[in-house]
Amino acid sequence: MVNSQIHILYQDKNFIVVDKPAGFHVHPHDQIRCQVPREKVCLYAVRDMLKQRIYPVHRLDAGTSGVLLFALSPDSARALCQLFSKREIKKTYHAVVRGFVPTEAQINLELPSDSSGGLVDAQTSYRRLATVDLPFAVGKKFSSSRYSLVEVCPLTGRWHQIRRHFNRISHPLLGDGEHGDTRHNQVFREKLGISGLCLKAQRIEFLHPWTREAFSIESPTCDRWKQIRNLFKVPL
Repeated sequence: MVNSQIHILYQDKNFIVVDKPAGFHVHPHDQIRCQVPREKVCLYAVRDMLKQRIYPVHRLDAGTSGVLLFALSPDSARALCQLFSKREIKKTYHAVVRGFVPTEAQINLELPSDSSGGLVDAQTSYRRLATVDLPFAVGKKFSSSRYSLVEVCPLTGRWHQIRRHFNRISHPLLGDGEHGDTRHNQVFREKLGISGLCLKAQRIEFLHPWTREAFSIESPTCDRWKQIRNLFKVPL
């Protein structure tokens, strides 16, 4: 059955790019106790759309929406994975964070590895796109609530890197139930009607391995991000 929530943004004989909706997993979870419905797994949905095998080459968290690549053959998967491992693919995200962040900065903070538990190098650059100061008091310290819309480029590819990095600098992402601020998440959900993780894989850029031409593709604005852009008065 074709999943109407997943839209193809680009396709050639080597790879396909889809617009992943929030709430979808890239592939099935390894642990049985964490299994999700088949119709919420992008790997299955895109495979059913194309009627052929596909190969994941990178990940997005379930709560993250936006640009997602799949290779269409083992050889294509190896070529794309090599680009990722060499950091020759530029990924750009949009996110909403608590507080007013600097105009632009780079976060260089080691993070615990998701496999070994040891610390690994992690680098994230960002720039502020817009700010908003809302007349909602969260706690007793401030009479209003401040938020920033940011454009983020992870320079390394660690587990939950963007979410963990912004939490470490005291500007957690809105809607993040694991690394975020519960009270501010509630403000967005109940007062603004914006629920879920405010993180979007906006754009991906690289030198196409087969055509040798610059390749860039963006995720279109979904309903949640229309609300966010209207909140920050950013053009759609």
